[in-house]
Amino acid sequence: MNDTIAPLTVRHAYSAQPARVFEGWVAPSLASRWLFATPDGRIVRCDIDPRPDGTLVITDRRAGDDVEHRGEFVEVDPPRRLVFTFSVPKYSSVVTTVRIEIVPAGTGCELTLVHEGVLPEWASQTEQGWRDLLAALARVVGG
Repeated sequence: MNDTIAPLTVRHAYSAQPARVFEGWVAPSLASRWLFATPDGRIVRCDIDPRPDGTLVITDRRAGDDVEHRGEFVEVDPPRRLVFTFSVPKYSSVVTTVRIEIVPAGTGCELTLVHEGVLPEWASQTEQGWRDLLAALARVVGG
């Protein structure tokens, strides 16, 4: 029995160029301002090594409690594609996959995020979380 749901897909349009949006994912100085950040938390660690087999570790401190987000890059093809594994060990041992595609659109671009392997009990929260985070990325990269 498969206890995961169909892949979650979230899209967001940006007025920023694809290279700038891609940079928002892989540059710690930018990612630390939005990626896995919560309104009541503070990013206290943002280590990103954006190459195949490179890792990502982002820790959000929430009311004195650290929540670590971990991943390993599978594919890095700037500025159009990024694929990484993803887990939040504090809440689950499940390792999922996140795939990001960025395509030019008008003077900006459109980003499509597909998150595979999400457990049903996390689906709604995960989808809304990505919507909120992609909007936060727009504020960071300008668009």
